[in-house]
Amino acid sequence: MKNILDHIHTPSDLRALAQTDLPQVAKELRNFIIDIVATKEGHLGASLGVVELTIALHYVFHTPEDLLVWDVGHQAYGHKILTGRRTNFHTNRQLGGISGFPKRDESEYDTFGVGHSSTSISAALGMAIASQLKGEDKHHVAIIGDASIASGMAFEGLNHAGVTDSNLLVILNDNAIGIDPSVGALKQYLTNVKKGTEKQDNIFEALNFDYTGPIDGHDLDALISELTRLKSVKGPKFLHVITTKGKGLKQAEENQVTYHAPGKFDSLTGELIAKSASSLTKFQDVFGLTLVELAEQNLKIVGITPAMPTGSSLKFMMAQMPKRAIDVGIAEQHAVTLSAGMATQGMVVFCNIYSTFLQRAYDQVIHDVALQNLPVIFCLDRAGLVGEDGATHHGVFDLAYLRCIPNLIIMAPRDESELRNIMYTAQLGLEHPIAIRYPRGYGSVADWKQPFKKLVIGKGEVLKEGKDIAVLTVGFIAENTKEAILNVSNSQDIAHYDLRFVKPLDEALLHNIFTRYKYIITIEDGTVKGGFGSAILEFAAEHNYHLPLKVLGIPDTFIEQGTVKQLQDMSGIDAKTISKTLKTALNDIKNT
Repeated sequence: MKNILDHIHTPSDLRALAQTDLPQVAKELRNFIIDIVATKEGHLGASLGVVELTIALHYVFHTPEDLLVWDVGHQAYGHKILTGRRTNFHTNRQLGGISGFPKRDESEYDTFGVGHSSTSISAALGMAIASQLKGEDKHHVAIIGDASIASGMAFEGLNHAGVTDSNLLVILNDNAIGIDPSVGALKQYLTNVKKGTEKQDNIFEALNFDYTGPIDGHDLDALISELTRLKSVKGPKFLHVITTKGKGLKQAEENQVTYHAPGKFDSLTGELIAKSASSLTKFQDVFGLTLVELAEQNLKIVGITPAMPTGSSLKFMMAQMPKRAIDVGIAEQHAVTLSAGMATQGMVVFCNIYSTFLQRAYDQVIHDVALQNLPVIFCLDRAGLVGEDGATHHGVFDLAYLRCIPNLIIMAPRDESELRNIMYTAQLGLEHPIAIRYPRGYGSVADWKQPFKKLVIGKGEVLKEGKDIAVLTVGFIAENTKEAILNVSNSQDIAHYDLRFVKPLDEALLHNIFTRYKYIITIEDGTVKGGFGSAILEFAAEHNYHLPLKVLGIPDTFIEQGTVKQLQDMSGIDAKTISKTLKTALNDIKNT
């Protein structure tokens, strides 16, 4: 066949091929991924690295009856293409298209929804135990990679699996890199295993796994031979596979951090396609550059991130002050409690975690930080809708899940200057921990690097006066709101307030607002259930205010993938929809 991949609609088509055809399939699959991601964007390096492993798994195991669980999901593009989604793979990560991660309601081959790391072993073990209880004879395979094996949850799964006789195969896709290079003692251990210099007992054998490896993850014959053998081995098994992230595209192999998710690039040369230059700065870089500036003045400042130094821009501090900027690996719980421990000793800790990933350390925020009232400074990157990564990555729950925690200050800067100033204020010394949440991408202020100003905790401000409607916002959604108000003909009737703080609320300002205006509208880029708007409703109820109050925000559903603008439109918090809401409210006032 001229192009074998075109004739593979399901894994059964793959299994009908001669083994000698599979290297050609690997070549075509790799080129297919490169061609699509070059124009549509997405996660490139991880999926290129497991092309041969993906083919071998579907060739040896009888999927979907045998169950494959992919960790993180960055690795799963080849899996999706071989399991019936080749013809619509060009819609990957787009509104109405397929998800960028395995998703149970998308395909029977996607046995478990993933997006956050280190869940595969626990999930696959759960499936294996369930199969035992039901008397079913099937295989369960967890493919864990991109540094996810170092997470505590992965070890919890290994620890349990080792005392079972479940039919579980754990495959470690060892490429020595997550989004950034792997860190920690386990990385060094695995490096020594690969070199053959590790003389200690094998850690996985010590956990009662039948360990095999390491083997070349790009050698199809070796993979198929070993996977076939392991099918007949009973109990928990561990296969150590060595791969190269970005395999098959020179630039992706040489620059694995950039080509994890490179944006658009030339599929033939691999060269990145430059985006148009912006006069604005990303919030992430404002954080990173400001932290360096503050740390030069305050020697007690320490920066901590769980595996995201590049994405969070802590990389700037790591380059200049490597002993004071710490990447702890994919270990959010550890990052939070490490921060708490440092805070007990008087250090000023900036703990930078993506909003969606802080969910993984919720108990530590409550028990180890807030309960002890330790002034850790949480910087919650990627707050709000993040776009094409979809439901697993949107940072829309933080206002709601943090607001109920005693002692915790919650602040959402509306622009880069406010982010800079709240960071400055926090490191001067606070009586409580604080969560500062800000969005992904560019802000709105070009000249943000101004002299620091101390902010008053719990103090909001008026951005625009008005006489009938008061619009209350927190965070960057103020930009959509400003635009929306300008598009209302009688905008002089609309006031706009930036509350800044969700906790504590500026109650003096709120009393003034509730006694002056006829209609209140709150707008946030977080869930409408339990967030900023809920806080204002609670204030109104507590103080017996009865005027109309409308809450705009993310609806009570999981929002899928799409551009931020598309998803804001769907959620009704784009400028155009806010304008319509304001016009309707003005008409309601006029008709009462």
